[in-house]
Amino acid sequence: MRRTVCLFIFMLFCIHGYAGKTPVPKPVVKMAVKPKAVLVTDTATVTPRQFDTTALNAYKKRPEFVYRENYDGGPSLWTRFWRWFWSLFDFKDKKLTSNFMVFLKYFFIALGVAAIIFLVLKLAGINVLNTFRRNPQVAKLAYAESEENIHEIDFDTEIEKAVAVNNYRLAVRMLYLKSLKQLSDKGLIDWQLNKTNTTYINELADINQREAFKNLTHKFEYVWYGDFAINGDVFKNISLLFNNFKEGTA
Repeated sequence: MRRTVCLFIFMLFCIHGYAGKTPVPKPVVKMAVKPKAVLVTDTATVTPRQFDTTALNAYKKRPEFVYRENYDGGPSLWTRFWRWFWSLFDFKDKKLTSNFMVFLKYFFIALGVAAIIFLVLKLAGINVLNTFRRNPQVAKLAYAESEENIHEIDFDTEIEKAVAVNNYRLAVRMLYLKSLKQLSDKGLIDWQLNKTNTTYINELADINQREAFKNLTHKFEYVWYGDFAINGDVFKNISLLFNNFKEGTA
């Protein structure tokens, strides 16, 4: 009996062991194989399209499609000249071209400034060419200017000669030298051949005489060293100033 019971229990354990869950295997995922690219030759027939000549001619006749209505046949002669001019400086070296263009820029600026200065001086009555001339043409004197002695000149005679030939610049110089002689004769200045006009102005002790003579000096230097052409009316006004100064120092 006991033996039968043990056999029965053993069979139960065996049945329970075989009755467990059977493990399910995981599915195997296969990678899709990418098909190889195949070059397909395009064998389609291409038919080129042409512009409709008739339609184009029709558009040309319509005013809204005429974009060069005022076309005059090409660039003007002035435009073509400047194109040719700038083409002369079209260097292969771009850096050289840039530097040259900068030079031209400042050159034309300087040229414009010089033109403005020349115009201003011209309107002021200044003869620019004569001012910068190395050897200005002046009237010939009977004595050397660097050796003129105010005590040896007959001023009245020299002034009359200069006025007679309309050489008013020389006449103004004679008037100025005559005023120096008058100041020297009165002991108001110490005349020396190598002194400057400014030195004589500073030697005058009287303030009124100094200012008056300073004004005459400016008139003289403006006419003589500036090489300005003056007429008879201007000379009369300058001569009147010298006469007034003479009377003031009498």
